[in-house]
Amino acid sequence: EEGRISIPLQTLVIAIFDSTLAYMMQQVAGATWQDLRAKMCMGLNRRKVPRTIDILADTYQDRDVIFIQEASSAFVTRAKRDARIGDNYYVLAPAKMDSRRDQNSLILLRRKSFKISSATELTALVENELEGKGAPVSNGDIFAIRADDAFGRKYVLASFHGDTNGLATMPVTLALHRVMKTTFPNERLIFGLDANTYSRGSEKKQDVTEYHASFTANGMRSCWGHTVNKGNFTTFNARTYLQPQLNKAVPAAERGVKGDRNPKDFILFYKHHFHELATFKDNTGRRTYTENMVFPTLDFPSDHGILGTDLLILQDEIDHDAQ
Repeated sequence: EEGRISIPLQTLVIAIFDSTLAYMMQQVAGATWQDLRAKMCMGLNRRKVPRTIDILADTYQDRDVIFIQEASSAFVTRAKRDARIGDNYYVLAPAKMDSRRDQNSLILLRRKSFKISSATELTALVENELEGKGAPVSNGDIFAIRADDAFGRKYVLASFHGDTNGLATMPVTLALHRVMKTTFPNERLIFGLDANTYSRGSEKKQDVTEYHASFTANGMRSCWGHTVNKGNFTTFNARTYLQPQLNKAVPAAERGVKGDRNPKDFILFYKHHFHELATFKDNTGRRTYTENMVFPTLDFPSDHGILGTDLLILQDEIDHDAQ
């Protein structure tokens, strides 16, 4: 009853808030703000999925495996239908997709590099290792598969989106490690994730140094090498005073200090299976990264940079011992 009665008041408050913003923008930039707003809505909302597909198709068509996080069901449908993606990649999604938030982890496999008949989903195995550990994980956050490449080499591939504070990242990584050791000791792991780690962690935010120490202790290595660089940022964004949640707004002059500028993204693997040859990051959609640039932008619709790495496949320890 209280909720029903409050609806008219909420509507009035929203109308007052919108009127205040409209008046303020009219005073500050009366001749330009509507056009700018329309361009932002088009670039960051209406054309977000098509632009993302354009970037993948035009800039990353040479990648054998692509890990994607926070993808909508509309993205999955459109990617499969787009000939540039669908004809060249298998677009794989979890059996249990997130229908409420519509944010899902995906894996794209290059058709000429992998045998789709060998692909099986392992997400439930990883999630079972998390039971009772209180990790903030929802449907669609974890997606793991086992697949063979065109040469018969066996892989476990996993894509993961961590919660805002990164508190699920270490438990999920450890769960995946346990699955590898107990069930797939001979497969090669490649794990692409939005870890949501922070340069300066706390009890409520996952510190990147602590996370690095955790996965290296289990024989894993990052695409960034054997050390952790707290200044190797893959996000740089800040809320404005024209967005909801004004308590989170950051003045433009302080966006470098108070904005979300952190090393959040990784590609992990076991060091005896791969060696990273080259790694790059991208916040333009052109395989280049502009440091100190806030994003998303009208040309780059993601608030996380793209990571790319070339991996050298090393000989299995089993094969080495046999020889």
